[in-house]
Amino acid sequence: MKTIGNFIWFITLGWILGILYFLLGVLLCVTLIGIPFGIACFRVSKLAFLPFKKSVETNYDSHPVLNVIWMVLLGAQEAVGCAIVGALLCATVIGIPFGLQLFKLMKVNALPFGCEITKE
Repeated sequence: MKTIGNFIWFITLGWILGILYFLLGVLLCVTLIGIPFGIACFRVSKLAFLPFKKSVETNYDSHPVLNVIWMVLLGAQEAVGCAIVGALLCATVIGIPFGLQLFKLMKVNALPFGCEITKE
């Protein structure tokens, strides 16, 4: 089921999100100050491509200053967007697994520094 979920996710939403986060990461890595934020975008991109069979472990105390800067600039908007679309997907029976993956992505979008993405 997880392989089918990854396939459907990648075709419908994953490739768009993954490419956008990857391109944002490349743009942020061009500047010296943006390198940590670019690396965080690459981490989010890796999860956005294929989120099934992956879990997110959070440790927000490791980089509090970077997490606050990220939350102010990008994280709040991305987290709210993931929460709204995830809630809409969970309103349908078929969309529940994909809504749950968006909630997982919401945790990484909100505060990516200190998050560790592992395979289940």
